[in-house]
Amino acid sequence: MADTRNVIVIGSGPAGYTAALYAARANLTPLVLKGLDAGGQLMLTTDVENYPGFVDGILGPELMEQMEKQAERFGAEILPVHVTRVDLSSRPFGVWAGDQEWRAKTLIISTGASAKWLNVPGEEKLRGRGVSACATCDGFFFRDRELVVVGGGDTAMEEATFLTKFASKVTIVHRRDEFRASPIMVDRALANPKIEVIWDTVVDEIAGDDAVTGVTLHDVKTDERRAFATEGVFMAIGHTPNTKLFEGQLELQDGYIQVDEPRTSTNVPGRSVWSVAKCSSLFWRVRPVVIDASFLLGPSTSTSSTLPTRARCLARALRSTTTRSRSNRSATTSAGTNRSTCCAASVPGRGEKMKV
Repeated sequence: MADTRNVIVIGSGPAGYTAALYAARANLTPLVLKGLDAGGQLMLTTDVENYPGFVDGILGPELMEQMEKQAERFGAEILPVHVTRVDLSSRPFGVWAGDQEWRAKTLIISTGASAKWLNVPGEEKLRGRGVSACATCDGFFFRDRELVVVGGGDTAMEEATFLTKFASKVTIVHRRDEFRASPIMVDRALANPKIEVIWDTVVDEIAGDDAVTGVTLHDVKTDERRAFATEGVFMAIGHTPNTKLFEGQLELQDGYIQVDEPRTSTNVPGRSVWSVAKCSSLFWRVRPVVIDASFLLGPSTSTSSTLPTRARCLARALRSTTTRSRSNRSATTSAGTNRSTCCAASVPGRGEKMKV
């Protein structure tokens, strides 16, 4: 007979471990099936200096290790197995890793998205040593250096523009003779004096032993190849959502799981299948997670609509869907109206206070 759990988290990374942490602290004893390549994109990052609480920074893999241990400390069970099949047709939902089977009353999907790479010589060896797919993560470490950004979409324009805050020069290498990015993003990038563009060109190889020293550029029109000196190469050619497992069972758009914005529930009835992290739809990939000041200060603050911390709200939602007594309770807002304790399913409006 299959082992039935209150909560199963598929995938790891910051979102998966955070969901597991709050579910564990809600006494839901979550099971995390973290996969074989666990930890998400931070496993490819060296120093992380923009995460609160680490004055001197922390290595990406070390941060993920601490997140995992923290979730385990509160009772999350974490298994290094790769989920091969799911059945979301009825609750409890079926989850398989090979011949192992579990049943989940509530399922959290945190499979993330994988950065697209060029798959050229030198790229894999030098990841984290000058090759990156995240300018906001690693740009700080390239102060006063000349960098290359590969791509031609909005992401490439945004990455290149951001890197000019640190780099002395940023060269965008694009395989076509025009960008596919939105005009406003292109205009902003081309107006930056630190940005130059090499058109109709691809990167054939990345050079360097312990760090990037240059690339080999290949002009696709003239077939000419030449060496180009650089100390960093940033890939901005998109991501592939890790959602193949859910095809035919969840609503997808361009591979991304569609959620009931601004909630994280999927199209499965009953709000018992949730999708977090970069495997989710466009809304979650581009909108920052903030706690609006009005959420804390009340109706006197006239700022934008609120968006509470998703992981904490999700834990409340999970408890309400797995414990009958919790599901029948309600939180009273400052306006006197009743709202479900599942704040992930009912985001408060401006000036409303929610009982914690």
